[in-house]
Amino acid sequence: MNILILGSGGREHAMAWAVLQNPKCDRLIVAPGNAGIADIAECTALDILDGAAVAAFADEESIDFVIVGPEAPLAAGVTDALVAAGVAVFGPSAAAARLEASKAFTKEICDAVGAPTAAWGRFDDAGAARRWMADRPLPIVVKADGLAAGKGVTVAATLAEAEAALDDIFGGVHGRAEVVIEEFLHGEEASFFCLVDGDTILPIGTAQDHKRLGEGDTGPNTGGMGAYSPAPVMTPQVERRALEEIVRPTMAEMVRRGTPFRGVLFVGLMIEEGVPSLVEYNVRFGDPECQCLMMRLGGQALDLMLACAEGRLAEARVNWAEDHAICVVLAAEGYPGAARRGTAIRGLDSLPRDSGHMVFHAGTARTDGGVVADGGRVLGVAARADTLAAARDRAYAMVDGIDWPGGFCRRDIGWRAL
Repeated sequence: MNILILGSGGREHAMAWAVLQNPKCDRLIVAPGNAGIADIAECTALDILDGAAVAAFADEESIDFVIVGPEAPLAAGVTDALVAAGVAVFGPSAAAARLEASKAFTKEICDAVGAPTAAWGRFDDAGAARRWMADRPLPIVVKADGLAAGKGVTVAATLAEAEAALDDIFGGVHGRAEVVIEEFLHGEEASFFCLVDGDTILPIGTAQDHKRLGEGDTGPNTGGMGAYSPAPVMTPQVERRALEEIVRPTMAEMVRRGTPFRGVLFVGLMIEEGVPSLVEYNVRFGDPECQCLMMRLGGQALDLMLACAEGRLAEARVNWAEDHAICVVLAAEGYPGAARRGTAIRGLDSLPRDSGHMVFHAGTARTDGGVVADGGRVLGVAARADTLAAARDRAYAMVDGIDWPGGFCRRDIGWRAL
């Protein structure tokens, strides 16, 4: 097969690495890719938000299967354009992608099916939003109602913080001046991933992300500073409740509305005393959770995504090893604010690259002098082993082998499980 992956981050590098392990893959193109992806696959410049351009490229290059990595092309309708052109694609339609593209839409779905989630309100007026918040307990969660690249959520401990978040959103920082405000859910957060082909739901793994910048889960929210899989808090009982009380009713409602979901459903959960509640849905793999899942799935990831795209999930099975994976994110100085770009990263070539050790590139570029930082979250150092402690030790040994004074990481990834 000729396969095209859309995206340029660590998630896409991990998917490319896994896809290439499957003998079905003859040729792999990633658009636009990054410096690390270019070492293992063809990279090409392509406007991945333009469905017609992606479909035309797929035709020109005889692409058999397209995997859409990030959320923006999904919300822009790239899947719809590819389906219309007769190209097999992994990723939901624009209508189904509203589960991520509109937080208010997801909350309305939850209300319609009785799925447990936080009390909420949606506002396009700052005054009304402030009045609603005034009657709610702190902390409180303020979310931009739209795609914000993982940066549109503020967990406000004080009314002043909440109002500052409102000022940002209504000032247009995230593009759309609409807000969803939620009461704060207590408990432990985890990520639950399911493949869905409209009818069949196939759980494919759990993970736990580390959103806060600093160790001990302190500091501002980020796009994710590290993750590990599986997440112990996602016991078989919790997973079963999440499926029956949240995922299945949501997917049935999407079918009822004529917008069946096909792709990977990322279910963000808060678990308190064994009871899961929905925090959010995403309609693509998480980053850096994807890096952990791909380390554990390997080449079968392509078979599973193909079965999903072709409506064959009922016959698919996930072959899990009794293993653990971890991903430690190295970010550039200044992140999550203005990250410092152009700093040299050395030592990558001396690190192992095998089923137990990988460095996935996210925000990198290649110059005459080598690899340099070209984003906020720059590298994902991933390891797999029989135990989480062994995987952690492998990952941090690799981190210590990277010579990058302009970068930093958290040293406590996996701390809740360990």
